[in-house]
Amino acid sequence: MLRSTFPLVSHLPSRKPPPIRPRPPPVRPYASSAASPPPPPPPPASAYVHLPFCRKRCHYCDFPIVALGTSSPPTSPHGGDGDDPRIADYVRLLLREVAATRPVSDDGVPLDTVFFGGGTPSLVPPRLVAAVLDALRARFGLSASPEVSIEMDPGTFDAAKLRELVGLGVNRVSLGVQAFQEDLLRACGRAHGLREVHDAVGIVTACEGLQNWSMDLISSLPNQTEEMWEESLRCTVDARPTHVSVYDLQIEQGTKFGQLYTPGVYPLPNERDSANFYKIASKRLSEAGYNHYEISSYCKTGYECKHNVTYWQNRSFYAFGLGSASYINGIRFSRPRRMKEYAEWVQKLENGVWSHESGNSGIKDMAMDVVMLSLRTAWGLDVQSFSKTFGRSLTESLCNTFRPFVESGLVIAMDMERRALQPSEFELDLQHDGENGSRVAFIRLSDPDGWIGEG
Repeated sequence: MLRSTFPLVSHLPSRKPPPIRPRPPPVRPYASSAASPPPPPPPPASAYVHLPFCRKRCHYCDFPIVALGTSSPPTSPHGGDGDDPRIADYVRLLLREVAATRPVSDDGVPLDTVFFGGGTPSLVPPRLVAAVLDALRARFGLSASPEVSIEMDPGTFDAAKLRELVGLGVNRVSLGVQAFQEDLLRACGRAHGLREVHDAVGIVTACEGLQNWSMDLISSLPNQTEEMWEESLRCTVDARPTHVSVYDLQIEQGTKFGQLYTPGVYPLPNERDSANFYKIASKRLSEAGYNHYEISSYCKTGYECKHNVTYWQNRSFYAFGLGSASYINGIRFSRPRRMKEYAEWVQKLENGVWSHESGNSGIKDMAMDVVMLSLRTAWGLDVQSFSKTFGRSLTESLCNTFRPFVESGLVIAMDMERRALQPSEFELDLQHDGENGSRVAFIRLSDPDGWIGEG
């Protein structure tokens, strides 16, 4: 959506990206495009860990997963000799990758966030989750009070398993509810039903020592009505999570939904109805005291997902596991999505051969990443930081591109105190710093309709 609304690409110079090296030095590959080389980016303080196991594949899912089957025991809290060998073997492979990954910094920068995503990480026995945390602690260190998040699906855990995870250091849960209607859950191919949803909410809210938890919802599902969406939002607010993530359904090729449905064609909602779902969510959750801090994210004050903020601010992060993608020293790269190829990749890593499935892009894509990710958030794009990284000329072109959107009210320009500037004040002089020259320090989309791009 933002790519078509803000055609930044046409204003960016063309440049062939540098070659990918096994262990890139701590500099941005696009530094020479700036007026002067920026300082090296801070080393990663976040790690994503992919635990790919699910009971079954949902009809909309194109993530790299391993379907265990619905007969797999979902709530065994301790594991042990009865662990599914597919899970145990994978975790051993994961531990090898962690051990073979060299920290970016020699200064011992500890991890401040760890996110266990999937898949359905709550299918993994807590002792194996603990083994991964121990490996990360040994290799990179953990800060004094890290945010440790784990995705959990209803029906895959009981109170004992959750208590054990919290005792191991997990302090944030992301509960994959998706909908509060039995028919919609069934239509999505979810492995849980409405009873499991209510049971899971009860377990999470009653868990001593767990104050930070998020609920995931999906809008624009097949045959989903406005009344259904309102009901899901009411149930969410009644559950009182500290964070809510609202995702608009995307139809991906290769999924069951991709075979059955065409975006915008019944029984899927059209674009106008999808936008209305978005507006309803923003209105209802804002009325309930949630801050709309990112396009898909709402939270009570102080409960932003620190790990996801790393993504939105385009900061470096480690990633481990099947199909996961890291962003280190300005280079994005992904691990293989198939287990056999991933195992071979880990072996190469241990042997000192670092292989990338996808490397860094050219300067156009790098600048676009910064703009796109920043504009997803309520705080917007830091113009001064963008200028230091990409140079004065590119920043002036960017601001000129935004000028008509500032005039129309879709984009807000702000000064260093985050005071909204009038269109007549929207000027930029990068020969001076923000105090003596340009007053434009931040650019953000108006909230919430501007995030949809109407007008």
